[in-house]
Amino acid sequence: MAAAESDREAASALCSEFLHFSAKDTASRWLQASDLSKELYQHLALYVPKIYCLGPDLNPQSEELLAGLLLLAPLEWFLCGEDPALGLARLERRNQPSQLCGHVFKVGEPTYSCRECAVDPTCVLCMQCFLGSIHKEHRYRMTTSGGGGFCDCGDAEAWKKGSYCHKHQAAASSSSQEDPVAQLSEDMVARSYNVFSVILKYAVDMLTWDREDLLPVGLDPPERGDMFYCMLFNDEVHTYEQVIYTLQKAVNCSQKEAVSFATTVDRDGRKSVRFGDFQFCEQAKSVIVRHTSRQSKPLRVQVMHSSVVAHQCFALKALTWLGHIIGYSDGLRRIFCQVGLQQSPEGENSSLVDTLMLCDSKMWKGARNVYHQLLMSSLLMDLKYKKLFAIQFAKSYRRLQTGFMEDDHERLVSVTSLSVQLFTVPTVVSTHPTISTLPSLPPPSLPPPPLPPLNYECLQSDFVQDDHDREFSITDLSVQMFTVPSLARMLIVEENLMTTIIRTFVDHLRHRDLQGRFQFERYTAQQAFKFRRVQSLIGDLKYVLNSRPTEWSDPLREKFLEGLDAFLELLKCMQGMDPVVRQVGQHIEMEPEWEAAFTLQMKLTHIIYMIQEWCATDECVLIEAYKKCLGALSQCHSGFTEGEQPINLSLAGHSVDTIRYQVSQERVSIHLPVSRLLAGLHVLLSKTELAYRFPEQLPLSELSPPMLIEHPLRCLVLCAQVHAGMWRRNGFSLINQIYYYHNVKCRVEMFDKDVIMLQAGASMMDPNHFLMIVLSRFELFHIFSSADCRRRYRDANKDVVQQNISLIEEMLHLIIMVVGERYVGGVGQVESCEEIRREIIHQLSIRPMAHSELVKALPENENKETGLERVIDSVAVFKKPGVTGRGLYELRPEWTKYFNLYFYHYSRADQSKAEEAQRKLRRQNGEDSALPPPALPSLCPLFGSLVNLLQCDVLLALEGAVLQWATEPTGGHWTESMLQRVLHLMGMSLLEEKQQLENNSDEDVTFTFISKMTRAGEAGSTPSILALLESLQNAPHLEAHKDLIHWILKMVTTIKTMRERSASTSTVATCSSQEETVRDKDKAERKRKAEMARLRREKVMAQMSEMQKHFINQNKELFQHNLEDPETSSTTVEAGPVGPDLSAALVCVGPRRCVRGEGRRVVTCILCQEEQEVRATGRAMVLAAFVQRSTVLSRNRSRAPPDPEHHDPLFTHTDLAFGTHTSSCGHIMHATCWQRYFEAVQAKEQRRQQRLRVHTSYDVENGEFLCPLCECLSNTVTPLLPQTHSSQQVAQNQVGQNQVGLDQWLKTTRQQITALQSAHRRQQSDGGGAEQMAEREECPDGFRVDFTPPNPFSSSIREMLTTFGTATYKIGLNVHPNDQDPRVPIMSWTSCAYTIQSIERLLADEDKPLFGSLPCRQDDCLSSLVRFGSSCWTSAPLSTVQNHFIRLLSAVVPDLQVETPCILDIDMFHLLVSIVFSYNSVNCLDQSGQSVVDSAHLHLLHLLTVAHMVQILITSMPVETSMDQESGGSERKEEEMTLQFYNTLRTYLGSLLPEGSSGWSLWRCMKAGILPFLRSSALFFHYLNATATPPDLHVAGPDQWEALCNYLSLPSNLLQLYHNLLPLLEPLLQGWCCHPGVRQSLQGGGFLVRFPRDSNRLIDLPDDYSSLINQASSFTCPRSNGEKSRAPTLCLVCGVLLCSQSYCCQVDLGGEDVGACTAHTYTCGAGLGLFLRVRESQVLFLAGKTKGCFYAPPYLDAYGETDQGLRRGNPLHLCRDRYRKIERLWHQHSITEEIGHAQEANQTLVGIDWQHL
Repeated sequence: MAAAESDREAASALCSEFLHFSAKDTASRWLQASDLSKELYQHLALYVPKIYCLGPDLNPQSEELLAGLLLLAPLEWFLCGEDPALGLARLERRNQPSQLCGHVFKVGEPTYSCRECAVDPTCVLCMQCFLGSIHKEHRYRMTTSGGGGFCDCGDAEAWKKGSYCHKHQAAASSSSQEDPVAQLSEDMVARSYNVFSVILKYAVDMLTWDREDLLPVGLDPPERGDMFYCMLFNDEVHTYEQVIYTLQKAVNCSQKEAVSFATTVDRDGRKSVRFGDFQFCEQAKSVIVRHTSRQSKPLRVQVMHSSVVAHQCFALKALTWLGHIIGYSDGLRRIFCQVGLQQSPEGENSSLVDTLMLCDSKMWKGARNVYHQLLMSSLLMDLKYKKLFAIQFAKSYRRLQTGFMEDDHERLVSVTSLSVQLFTVPTVVSTHPTISTLPSLPPPSLPPPPLPPLNYECLQSDFVQDDHDREFSITDLSVQMFTVPSLARMLIVEENLMTTIIRTFVDHLRHRDLQGRFQFERYTAQQAFKFRRVQSLIGDLKYVLNSRPTEWSDPLREKFLEGLDAFLELLKCMQGMDPVVRQVGQHIEMEPEWEAAFTLQMKLTHIIYMIQEWCATDECVLIEAYKKCLGALSQCHSGFTEGEQPINLSLAGHSVDTIRYQVSQERVSIHLPVSRLLAGLHVLLSKTELAYRFPEQLPLSELSPPMLIEHPLRCLVLCAQVHAGMWRRNGFSLINQIYYYHNVKCRVEMFDKDVIMLQAGASMMDPNHFLMIVLSRFELFHIFSSADCRRRYRDANKDVVQQNISLIEEMLHLIIMVVGERYVGGVGQVESCEEIRREIIHQLSIRPMAHSELVKALPENENKETGLERVIDSVAVFKKPGVTGRGLYELRPEWTKYFNLYFYHYSRADQSKAEEAQRKLRRQNGEDSALPPPALPSLCPLFGSLVNLLQCDVLLALEGAVLQWATEPTGGHWTESMLQRVLHLMGMSLLEEKQQLENNSDEDVTFTFISKMTRAGEAGSTPSILALLESLQNAPHLEAHKDLIHWILKMVTTIKTMRERSASTSTVATCSSQEETVRDKDKAERKRKAEMARLRREKVMAQMSEMQKHFINQNKELFQHNLEDPETSSTTVEAGPVGPDLSAALVCVGPRRCVRGEGRRVVTCILCQEEQEVRATGRAMVLAAFVQRSTVLSRNRSRAPPDPEHHDPLFTHTDLAFGTHTSSCGHIMHATCWQRYFEAVQAKEQRRQQRLRVHTSYDVENGEFLCPLCECLSNTVTPLLPQTHSSQQVAQNQVGQNQVGLDQWLKTTRQQITALQSAHRRQQSDGGGAEQMAEREECPDGFRVDFTPPNPFSSSIREMLTTFGTATYKIGLNVHPNDQDPRVPIMSWTSCAYTIQSIERLLADEDKPLFGSLPCRQDDCLSSLVRFGSSCWTSAPLSTVQNHFIRLLSAVVPDLQVETPCILDIDMFHLLVSIVFSYNSVNCLDQSGQSVVDSAHLHLLHLLTVAHMVQILITSMPVETSMDQESGGSERKEEEMTLQFYNTLRTYLGSLLPEGSSGWSLWRCMKAGILPFLRSSALFFHYLNATATPPDLHVAGPDQWEALCNYLSLPSNLLQLYHNLLPLLEPLLQGWCCHPGVRQSLQGGGFLVRFPRDSNRLIDLPDDYSSLINQASSFTCPRSNGEKSRAPTLCLVCGVLLCSQSYCCQVDLGGEDVGACTAHTYTCGAGLGLFLRVRESQVLFLAGKTKGCFYAPPYLDAYGETDQGLRRGNPLHLCRDRYRKIERLWHQHSITEEIGHAQEANQTLVGIDWQHL
């Protein structure tokens, strides 16, 4: 009480003081003060503790108001010197619009980056600037912002062209070079400088203050309280659950309060969890620290004095205010920048900005965000001060990054994230800015800011030690600076930034082995965490190198090469890291760590590429870089021959000296970055021709080719041995390394560079020596070097033989790659587009591919571009997708000739698929199946000698050996794959010789493969290669290679002819023409054979067609015989359409209805496969069914769900707000079989839950199961029943007997109802009234109220009737099952009616005919559902159903004793179905022998049709037309009768109905409104009475009115119903209209439904997906005080945006906390929902709390693909066909089924906690 009273006294005192406070007088006093800082501090010390932090519950609205009036208003008066409203407006008018947009992105806001014009991907535009720029016509990338960056429109260095949008183009043209400070008065400048200095210093002091109970000097309050806050701070180590649990223990709060605390801590960075005296708060702190220090470092908790917290709160407000004020004027912005960067007398790092940056890791998330935004809106928005800030940032970079590494916060709240705004500025300044180039300074009395020392390393050090992610660190600001090319270049030159970043990175990777290489093997969890954080430095280095220089200066060359030295030191630490040794004998026990090394390699891939690109732009730099890299490689390999045994290898008359090294026994590493960088630089020497122009400057003579190729060759041999199965005991870690070595993410700087290094070494060596070294490293030299190797080879161990076969294949493949892979600029004479085109050709040779698949298969550059778009249209044809699938690219036929079976980027699987596809294509084109090698481009001079590998003696010996092996079909030491590689090599040799002969004279050709292949072996003992080929040409065991051998022999003939007749060009042409003639003859022969085969196929098909027609004609009589005698048929013949001559007589209801007797229906159980006839007295057969609540037809989603315990569902409202839908998969089972199956499912799920404790796709506790056949989700079964009417009754009705008029039937029914009511009253009074007869005059003849009708069904069928009725009741009302509840039959009737209405709407929406278009599953479902409804009265108490009938009839025939809703609140079709079904309970007591069922059905239909006409005319306001409509005679009569009927209604309702002047519009309105009712009624009576259907209703079209009315036994002019029965209907009409509810509804007291009810549609979505993202970016969490929602989710049914997947918006539902989406489904969709996750471009289906799945969104890019997660960034547009497909699933009630199938197909979906979304 005392605390509350003191708070009230303080508040009242503050209010009284506020009444006497004047901001103007306070500012005047400050202006006269000699020490402004002292005056301001005294004012803040007095008022801040009175405004902020007065109790445990903060009041942000009150604090904002009081702070604005008492604290900020005086500051604005002081700043302006006048009324701020006038002064600030004047400043804004005078301020010139900036050419920079500077729009700060909100979380989730769309950003756009032009793929053609942006300097790098970080250059982005906001939506407004993008739409007004030239880039919207270019190829662009769309992404969502994480928040914090700003629009780069107006920054000329960010764009190659189109730097300005239309808006900022005008600002740029009107902007002047005048200093904006000069536009301010001197007094204004002085006041601004003074107030900015004091306020900024105050804010910096408070945000960096580390004392918990004391304040800085000058801020001590006059009256110091003794209240403290227990402040909990955020980190990125502890989980939500840990924090919630700890808070519940520490502060004794509820879980909901703890969740609120945790959410605020995560969002703002800190939160007070307790308020009181010091001891009270200290106790909570100790509990929190104790609970969270058991497994990791404890949560950070401080007990802070309330005055300290109050000043920190205002410090954040002051920074926000500063950002707001400087937005009025660029001059004020510059003054603020000068204040922030000015050094204090303390010296180094003493500016306020320095202090903020260096203390960044000590601040909480909210404080970081505020001052980061201030830096971005001030320093980064002024180009001149941006450079100064960049210098200070670079000087502190190392410490900032180190601080971030120790932080556990995200980088977004780190100042290091600003590097991207600084480090990517390419071009301008290469000198340090001097005083003369600095921006305008403040008043002369103030000293200029001195330049700070090196801070970058300091910043990064703090970043490493911070506990927040980088997005919350000051280091994250690097992106704002390092991406500005001019700044990046300047920082490299003046601050040696490149070297600083690299050395900072290396310093944090301290774990090395004895050789100084990185070692990740024994990384602890904390070290792994720091390793992940240190990778952000690579991103900064990427920003710096992103823009290549066009002009080099000597300082830039010097600093870049110095940075290259540091980078080579980094690569030397990676060279040879993570070596592996082959495991022999025993499998490896523990998988070694390998991910870290490959992560590092992937991160550095683009850095290595960009360094090579920088080197390529300057010849001096390239030469020096090559020397340095070669020196680094020499150091790495300085002792690689030491300790190795030298050996001499001899083969084919050649010998070479090398070392003995076996990959299978020694240590080998896959990481060789230094070797690979040298390979890249070597290619650049060739590409730039430096090797030929300046050979004296290059150390080419110092190169040792064996040293160059040694380690890359070992790495490739390792891969070959892994493929051969020799390293299988080394586990999956090595397999994964080999996979990534060849993967597209790594191969450019790993596998590709190893191949290039082998090419470089081979081009500088004797080819025979190179191949012998290759043989030695593959450990195959002994096989080919000995004369008797074949015999020993055969006798070796089988495993060894198989391994050697695989190694030979891999070695031959490697030789093919070394000689044939020339599509690299510098190796072959090709352009970059040719390299990309070749990749695409070989990908599309496998199969047609989608755009995203091609992009994934191509390597990306540093800007995430592949170059695909440059060449794809010339290579492939795009095929657009349909409603499903993706658009595909297909290879153009003219490019198939470039296919290379041994393309070096193929995996084994890809190669096999491509080979199969290409052989199939060639066969389809009538060509042979040979896949010869393609023609290759010429080699560059530096690599020109590579071709000699193809004709060297060692290779010829290898080829001869393999061919010799192939002559022995039973030999087990060769394979067809080996032979195919040899043939491919020979084909390459022949093509090379042919190309040289075509391009050079015979004397200049040095390639003589033909002469060597015709030469016999040693001493003539072995045949020549050509002779071996000729002998293999017709070998039966080589049939698959016959075409390729034939092609090689033809090439040999051609080349020989070219050499023999090289002098005569015409002769060569003749040979060519002869070859073409032979080819043409072969093609013509194949074409002739294909034509003959086609003719044979056509002949066979014609014979089959004739036989089918003959069979049909023969069996026509039998078919007709079966129709005439249905008893002889074993199956039911579907009641289909009949001929047009009988269509007029087809009636589905009433005494004249045409009934086709149902024959024996025999069905088969899907479980036991036994056949069973459907009979009333037989064993029960059931259909698997699924019952679900539905709002698909709802016209009023604002209606709250009814109370299930007290809701009366007898009358369904016309808005159809909630319904119960039943569907079935159509599969039939015995009831007993199903029961056994379901019991087995229950037992299995109980065991599963005990083992796994996870959800399944079905909930057994709620009766759910999967159909045993189709696995469709089901939750009950519906019994199959025979037709209810007997053939005897049908015969009587057909001859016109027992036709009862409406008046007689109403009279009889009233008498029956009176007798039943009397009997029910007597039964309730004395319990024996059922045995007493009603008085004779009260009962019609033959009507016995004491009669108990026999149940026509067997016990098993009765049990299934109860089962399905109870299931519908339980699910429809969401209650516990109770088969005695009187609402059980009602729910079954309403489910039947709702299902029929849903299907009718679906057929109408899809423009399908009413009959004949339903699939079998829906047809069977409706049939069983209607028959169940007509029979379910037998399973319920008879009196209960009779009471339902009495109440239902009272709605049509008003009875004052029965209370019913008004006619406007009753859906007439639901009423028709229920009253027809319930009438059986009354009619069964009629023992007179006269059946009036059909007459009763017809009269009920007529009555309800008239009632529905009244509904339509009362509620539907016809549109008056200004034109007279011409009508025929019959239509004119209908219009007149309609108008007359409408005027009759007006006599009862008076002015509530407007005057109807147009009978035409009234008739049209009524006809359209009643059509759905008639269509639903036709479906209902068709299935109820099993009547045939007229042909006119089997065709979709508008002209079906007559056929529909005839089928329902209705006149086509429905008004005749009313006029023919006017005396009977007049009192009914009066009763309907005079009901109080009618007047109340028409006067606006209820929800009025107009007819026809429109079909519900999913909401309209914008065509451009970015519009949707933009809309969602402004959506704030409704429970987080304006905080942006992290996962905004759009309901596709009602259009509401929800804050999904967040603790803040969880609500309690049934005793369980659920997310916003799950909670919304129960109000919008009765537990089912369709949502679009906007930031993920993902459709979400939810059903209940435990079921959900993700579905493909309707938004596609230009390539017909979705982009779930927005990873590719292609512009997305709405595909209306796919959106309609989602809508169709919803209309069909198939969402739950789709979820079930998705969860069964993907078990990971089962483990997701869908209820939290």
